[in-house]
Amino acid sequence: MSNTASSKVYPNAADALRGLVADGQTLAVGGFGLCGIPEALIEALRDSGVKDLTAISNNAGVDGFGLGMLLATRQIRKMISSYVGENKEFERQFLSGELELEFNPQGTLAERLRAGGAGIPAFFTATGYGTVVAEGKETREFDGKHYVMETALKADVSLVKAWKADAAGNLVFRKTARNFNPACAMAGKVCVAEVEELVEVGALDPDHIHLPGIYVDRIVVNPTPEKRIEQRTVRGAK
Repeated sequence: MSNTASSKVYPNAADALRGLVADGQTLAVGGFGLCGIPEALIEALRDSGVKDLTAISNNAGVDGFGLGMLLATRQIRKMISSYVGENKEFERQFLSGELELEFNPQGTLAERLRAGGAGIPAFFTATGYGTVVAEGKETREFDGKHYVMETALKADVSLVKAWKADAAGNLVFRKTARNFNPACAMAGKVCVAEVEELVEVGALDPDHIHLPGIYVDRIVVNPTPEKRIEQRTVRGAK
């Protein structure tokens, strides 16, 4: 692939995934609940028909939206996740033994992704020591405190969502949509970013860039994402 900035921009999500995704891959997908998920890329991944996927994601969307669409079509074989409480189909598949699940404390999941992107093979954390999280893992004592060794996470392809990008792939995330997206981007061998706005190189203040373009290989613009809210709660009329 050419390293020129213009070569990173693709006309649509399907084109951005073409030639990248394949059966049996591990994908890291940004987002927290439905906040900051790459909606168009997930839909294009569903339409691609690839299967037997391992998905690294904080959660699995909701029924019929986000990664929940891929559960409905049985394209995900294994989830490496933290919070999965908003998805009935996820619950059904897991309890029936149809879906593999590797649970992680939320901070541990974030650090495993960060470590994968930073080239750190493993690290020790006190989180989960003495619980089922530590079963089968190496433990060690430092300064009188016990720790669990966790290994880094890497992905064949990362799918992330940003607010704004320039043509070189420098990304700006908006508010809490920043969540897992930078760590997912860094942990992937190839990263595809879905953005709402594309600007020329040089238009972004360097001090406002959250993720350098060196981590981003392909860009697709989706100016009008749905941004669905999982549970809309409003105050009752007085």
